Amino acid sequence: MLSLRSRCNTCLFNVGCTIGWPPIFLRKNVAYVYVFFGYSQYGSIAALNFRKFKKTTNHIYSSNSHSVSIFQRDCYLQTTYTYSFKYFLSCSSISYYKLSTQAHIQNKRQNLHNNNTIFASSLSLRQYNLANIHFSFSFISCQQFAKHMSISVNKKIECNTKRPFPVVSDAFIDKTSDTYFKNVERFEKVTNIYNQAAQVSLGGGGEKSIERHVKRHGKMLITDRVKSLVDSMDDFLELSLIGGIGMEYGHIPRANILSGIGKVNGHHCLIVANDGAFKGGSIYPITLKKQLRAQEIANQNRLPFICLVDSAGAFLPLQDEIFNPGGRVFYNEAVMSAAKIPQIAIVCGSCTAGGAYIPTMADEAVIVHKTGTIFLGGPPLVQAALGEIVSAEDLGGATLHCGISGCTDYFAQTEAEAFQMGRDIVASLNLSSQESHEVEDYDEPAFDAKEISGIIPAAHQHQEINMHQIIARLVDGSRFHEFKVMFGTGLITGFAYIQGHLVGIIANQGEINEKEAVKGSHFVQLCCERDVPLVFLQNTTSGDHSLSLDKSEAISLSTSLKCQARMLAAVSCASVPKITVIVGNGFGPSHFIMGGRAVSPNFLFAWPNAQVALMEPKQLAAAVAQQSEKEFSKDELETLVEKIRRESSAIYGATRILNDGIILPQETRKVLSQCLSICKAYNCPRDQDYPVFRM
Repeated sequence: MLSLRSRCNTCLFNVGCTIGWPPIFLRKNVAYVYVFFGYSQYGSIAALNFRKFKKTTNHIYSSNSHSVSIFQRDCYLQTTYTYSFKYFLSCSSISYYKLSTQAHIQNKRQNLHNNNTIFASSLSLRQYNLANIHFSFSFISCQQFAKHMSISVNKKIECNTKRPFPVVSDAFIDKTSDTYFKNVERFEKVTNIYNQAAQVSLGGGGEKSIERHVKRHGKMLITDRVKSLVDSMDDFLELSLIGGIGMEYGHIPRANILSGIGKVNGHHCLIVANDGAFKGGSIYPITLKKQLRAQEIANQNRLPFICLVDSAGAFLPLQDEIFNPGGRVFYNEAVMSAAKIPQIAIVCGSCTAGGAYIPTMADEAVIVHKTGTIFLGGPPLVQAALGEIVSAEDLGGATLHCGISGCTDYFAQTEAEAFQMGRDIVASLNLSSQESHEVEDYDEPAFDAKEISGIIPAAHQHQEINMHQIIARLVDGSRFHEFKVMFGTGLITGFAYIQGHLVGIIANQGEINEKEAVKGSHFVQLCCERDVPLVFLQNTTSGDHSLSLDKSEAISLSTSLKCQARMLAAVSCASVPKITVIVGNGFGPSHFIMGGRAVSPNFLFAWPNAQVALMEPKQLAAAVAQQSEKEFSKDELETLVEKIRRESSAIYGATRILNDGIILPQETRKVLSQCLSICKAYNCPRDQDYPVFRM
């Protein structure tokens, strides 16, 4: 029997190579071990045994009780059958055993050569840990085997062995099941609905209005304006992209105002930009709602606020919904400036009526020559009221306001020059930020986030989502230090890293009852004491609203309510940043406890499948019908259920600015990391002047 032996360069491993042990090599901190086995005439196969791990699937069985068999079939090509997985090893050795072949292997046996022999080998880890291992097992013929053995086995292995926290054990997803494919198909449908809304938003006012805006007026589009201002669009976090789609008064792309957070000269800034290419940048009620939310985020995270102004003012037919709440924009601007949160305005177009307060109340203002104007009433209103004919430039142009009125501070010949001036203003702010402390050395999750769509069931089955599988695909190295594992199992709490940022994760795995609420309150206080941001992965239930005459049950419900109130108070008063992602349902009062909009999270996002409402749609429709004076027919009840289901969808909520935007599972890790960097940038830790209350 041919044998090869090699000792790796880093001395981390002794590699004993028989004819069945080809190379080990490293790529991007992932060690790849390729093992080739043949078939015996009895159809036996070899399998790995990992000490202190649990078996999670029936694909391969071990003769040892401490086995891990998280093998997932990827492909079958000619005479090669492949299994692969990524996992974390905390054992000191790996052993191979002969096992009985499974039925699906036996079915493929006719495609392989019959006179093969199993070969096995062992690898001594010498108490080292190896993260992100990818093993690929191939069942091949002896002839193919000899060809593979020509590859050199003397490769260097470098692995990070000092990462904290254990890897999530319950993380494997069976991608071969019918349920997986059905879930993926269903998730793609709802994602397509979101993508269609996003395309409408990105289309702006349409080709004609865009052409008029660019060619006739010589202005830049809002996306180009933002690109000219920020360091890079790669890390620009746009908020509420589909806001304004499907409104009662028609589609308002991006709610007619782009808002997002990007770096300007290395500093995080919140940027809002009116879309002058759509209805002259008119302010609609939904525009106002989006701008107020942007100001709330800037105030909460102490972000410099930059407004790119190009607006003709309020949309007059809807003035009753705009005038009174619209004044809050100016109030917020003054209050943030008083709190030493910089306010910067760049006037790129019209700045009419109440909108004229934006640049005149800003700390510093830039105006573009011949395109930027500021006045309470434009030339048509002056002519109608006074009978005088005056040009927009003479009435409120850059020359007037920079040279005579002093309403603006910087005169720019072009928009490009104006944005460079804006960048220079940010550079002069003398901001003290924490961005230099960001961690760059981190591990990617050991499991692919693209697999998450395969475990998201139909809306009425969202409670079946396994949160451990989601956590394993979001956090660094799939490592999670779970807190109070055996207590209050309906709520998962624990610590993890997301792209180097330490976070406390709170995730639903059932109803929040007495124990769950006590556990949650305890964990929130721990995070506040340690200044660790909270990440909520929300999937709440409607809860049991039925009345009971049983005294003991009534006492139990009252106790649960008291504990839930305590957790709600703890979350509401948490001194650390809160970031919420609704991954399933946001039903009932538990929605508030789990970082809902009511408790002012720094950011709140939702996956496209998510739902948010007082109750589950059918349950809510039944309650409405019961309280109604008229009787509902079956068709009317179904219509009501569909209406509630549509209005409770996260996509509907995103169009109404009820969340900060829709994100996809595979984008969630990046978005969370961006939000964590933003929250840390200018916020100073607040002291907690009381101890952690355990119960």
